Amino acid sequence: MTTLIHRGRRADMGKNADKRLEGEDDDSKDRNLDEEESGDSKDIRLTLMEEVLLLGLKDKEGYTSFWNDCISSGLRGGILIELALRGRIQLEPLTMRKKRLLDRKVLLKSDTPTGDVLLDETLKHIKATDPAETVQSWIELLTGETWNPFKLQYQLRNVRERIAKNLVEKGILTTEKQNFLLFDMTTHPVTNTTEKQRLLKKLQESVLDRWVNDPHRMDRRTLALLVLAHSSDVLENVFTPLADDKYDTAMNRSKDLLDLDPDVEATKASATEMIWAVLAAFNKA
Repeated sequence: MTTLIHRGRRADMGKNADKRLEGEDDDSKDRNLDEEESGDSKDIRLTLMEEVLLLGLKDKEGYTSFWNDCISSGLRGGILIELALRGRIQLEPLTMRKKRLLDRKVLLKSDTPTGDVLLDETLKHIKATDPAETVQSWIELLTGETWNPFKLQYQLRNVRERIAKNLVEKGILTTEKQNFLLFDMTTHPVTNTTEKQRLLKKLQESVLDRWVNDPHRMDRRTLALLVLAHSSDVLENVFTPLADDKYDTAMNRSKDLLDLDPDVEATKASATEMIWAVLAAFNKA
């Protein structure tokens, strides 16, 4: 776990109608996600995974820190939150026996494709899995951290490279080859610095000028990105450009936010349970 560093026919017709309505509802949620933040760029829409990777990439070098062993699992956590925000998955209902977020299973809510390859691949795994798995188990399975050889099929491979290619297609990154003495490595330097600066500014303002001191009044995607940036050990990258006084304020407020009890916060009105469940999973790791 990372830590914050200071600094019949009729029936068939009915079923088909239900499916169409379900698909339309999912499409509506996808559109709502695009419109959720009025401050976002209207031209480029990024998934949470793409945003996390962009935060972790060195602008000119085009690769993440060799010492960062957290970003792989952080990206998998982002996939689960993204699917939940799009109305595809949810946690099983709260019961007397299963009060803790870490004990509750991830359930399929809709198998309507999202159009994103990584999200849809994960959706198929979740749909095919019986019995259901918890959030922590899914992060481990998708990362390939399992001792069960029969579950290695759930590992998502080449996730960083696939996300980077999406960002290349969106005009934010480019692709280059760099020689590192004994081997060549594909890198993805940042070409659209405006988009990255917009992302940094959004997160910085969320804990400075737009600080509301209540996670449930924050934009859901911004809250999710703060949680994922912390879990991926790239949150420091967000605040480093700030002046010392603002840096200290941003780090302290982020720490206060991330130190909240996920099980308590998930029970509050308007809470997005999956965000808190992912935080709980990384807190335990």
